[in-house]
Amino acid sequence: MRVIGTAGHVDHGKSTLVQALTGTHPDRLKEEREREMTIDLGFAWLTLPHGEAIGIVDVPGHIDFIENMLAGVGSIDAALFVIAADEGVMPQTREHLAILDLLKIDAGVVALTKIDLVDAEWLELIQLDVREALQGTVLASAPLVPVSARSGAGVSDLLQAIEHVLEQRPPRPDRQRPRHAIDRVFSIAGFGTVVTGTLIDGSLHVGDEVVILPQNLSARIRGLQTHKTKIEVAVPGSRVAINLSGVELAEVKRGSVVTTPGWLTPTVLIDAQFEHLASSPRPLAHNAEVKFFHGAAEVSAHLRLLNDEQLAPGQTGWLQFALREPLPLVKGDRFIVRLPSPSITLGGGLVIDPQPGRRHRRFKPEVVARLETLARGTPSELLLKALEAGGPLSSAELFKRASLSKDEAQAALRELLESQLARPLKADLYLAASGWATLRHKISSVLTVYHQTNPLKIGIPREEMKSRLGLETKTFNLIVEQMLQENIIAATGSVLHAPDFTIVFKPEQQQAIDLLVGKFKATPWNTPSPKDAEQITGGDVLTALIDLGRLIKLSEDVLLLAETYRSGLEHIRAHLNTQKTITVAQVRDRFNTSRKYALALMEYLDAQGITKRVGDERMLR
Repeated sequence: MRVIGTAGHVDHGKSTLVQALTGTHPDRLKEEREREMTIDLGFAWLTLPHGEAIGIVDVPGHIDFIENMLAGVGSIDAALFVIAADEGVMPQTREHLAILDLLKIDAGVVALTKIDLVDAEWLELIQLDVREALQGTVLASAPLVPVSARSGAGVSDLLQAIEHVLEQRPPRPDRQRPRHAIDRVFSIAGFGTVVTGTLIDGSLHVGDEVVILPQNLSARIRGLQTHKTKIEVAVPGSRVAINLSGVELAEVKRGSVVTTPGWLTPTVLIDAQFEHLASSPRPLAHNAEVKFFHGAAEVSAHLRLLNDEQLAPGQTGWLQFALREPLPLVKGDRFIVRLPSPSITLGGGLVIDPQPGRRHRRFKPEVVARLETLARGTPSELLLKALEAGGPLSSAELFKRASLSKDEAQAALRELLESQLARPLKADLYLAASGWATLRHKISSVLTVYHQTNPLKIGIPREEMKSRLGLETKTFNLIVEQMLQENIIAATGSVLHAPDFTIVFKPEQQQAIDLLVGKFKATPWNTPSPKDAEQITGGDVLTALIDLGRLIKLSEDVLLLAETYRSGLEHIRAHLNTQKTITVAQVRDRFNTSRKYALALMEYLDAQGITKRVGDERMLR
């Protein structure tokens, strides 16, 4: 599941473009429709050409609502950056681009809208201007797609560009620490409190006991929806509506986080690496009061410069933030900082230590040295990063990729295994738990879709599954072997299927099967040909009967009922145990059949390794 977010200047056609893409106008408020201007976050979804369903968060472009914009883009996978062809790059174009840059949202598509309002020469000039504005930013190499939401020109090209960009993005890892940043709260009669947001870092299940932070409210998940469809499990990266029991509407607000209990503690003090925007009008002063934005949350804060008298525009430095209200933060989270007055974006950065425990004294080299070490990562973080980038890996290869000594790497690996962030596949071969969860979800999804579209097939061929997953043969075989052991999937011959899947025939299909079986029983050793059998049941049903083992396909021309085949095999084994050899003619006479059927049976037994041919005779292998 992926989520993209719009960005761009006011009145450049973001919401109209979302409507053209999805059929849904994202503006929810009466005031928005009356003013024809987005004020708060809007939501929609669409299905891309190859079938992936994605969510869209539409954000306001007016400078007065920049803080609502920040509540929507904190956890998106890619940006739909909108610039109107008749106006080009405008102030909020640049500010929204800077925010995407600070949040490191390095995937996106630039939609050049309202092309129906300009001529070809102007459009070419605007494209050059846009490319220049994008230079040096996360969207420097983003595809630029001219489009008109009103005429529909370029819409299909835009969908393909979005699909291509998302295909290059790895799925959100499941680190088993779910965080659902609430961006909307409402109630439904008969159901109670509902919160929406984007889920990151883990999965949530109906029935889970959860906690809402920073309020520390206990609740239970009563129901889950994605794109207005009920689900039992919400996966990382998806837009999710959660129906909560045990909390009142007034107790929850935008910016709160739904998570599982026991692992996440809100904080009011954080150490961070901060990037001061080059466009900022003045140096950043020590102890300045600012607004701190993280996920969908906004709190006031004071910042402390740890190693500088002041931080000039364009510089990066080490800061400690003292938040007025606690926030549930995790190392590696990104944030945005704005000045309350005048209202401008100052910069953003990376949470290095969400629980420093105390205020640091300024200009202490050991404090900065510690932060620099933490920024690179602890041994277990470096090891996990290497494992998530490419597993399964042996310990030797893993330690090499993480650039760690053997002793510290072994200790870090033990830590990952004990915390279940990594798992062994076999002796000295390891996989990140997030990678395992992603593969498990993907394989289960492939099987679900395959069974729905192929109800008369037992399962998907192993080679086709391997191709869909894009895995090497060795890795694929290890994954499948482990999932078979854990009963996550099942196998019949060379096909894979869900453990509880069974082929269920429709009444009219069962009627045709009964007719065919009757003919087979009437003349068990002179059965209808596959062609005649197919005329009775249809090709898909006949193939299903063979896959299920109810019919045995001896050759391209001969089918037998399974019980007939087993009875014949018993007779042949008994004969060979006493007479040692048997000929095709003897088989023909024993079963009162033709040479075609007798020869097909013996060649089939040869192929199965039950008998072997010696001249014109067969003997047990």
